[in-house]
Amino acid sequence: MDLLQNFPLWASIAAIIFAQVIKIPIQFIASRALNPGLAFSTGGMPSSHSAAVTALSTAVGLDQGFDSSMFAIAAVFTIIVMFDSTGVRRQTGEQAIMLNILLNDFHRFVNEAREWSNKEQFQKREELKELLGHKPIEVFFGGLTGILLATFLYAMFK
Repeated sequence: MDLLQNFPLWASIAAIIFAQVIKIPIQFIASRALNPGLAFSTGGMPSSHSAAVTALSTAVGLDQGFDSSMFAIAAVFTIIVMFDSTGVRRQTGEQAIMLNILLNDFHRFVNEAREWSNKEQFQKREELKELLGHKPIEVFFGGLTGILLATFLYAMFK
């Protein structure tokens, strides 16, 4: 299969890009804060991981049949990725939140223990990444995004 005509590959890439870009207006509607950096971040609504793997599975099913071995492989891969997005990665993000709280408390304690009259600003530091995983609703809508986008693209180009 010619790489440029590999429908499952391009459907997955399109789903990733769409899910990442759509995070910006969704966040703006929810918080009234414009954050273009969301297009390059992990976590958030919808899950681009879920969109990518469901687009892949859907595209493989549409292209090679839902009874094919390739669809079975893609479907199992999709289940594992979506489960991981809500499980291990989500827990890692919650642990990062707690570690950041502890780190902030420690820095505040150290600064307050120093000379009270000469308080210095906290040194700049990079906080641990807290948005690693997804809430189940984010994974659901990421999956729905991938299925709908792959089906739409299949109808348009196949």
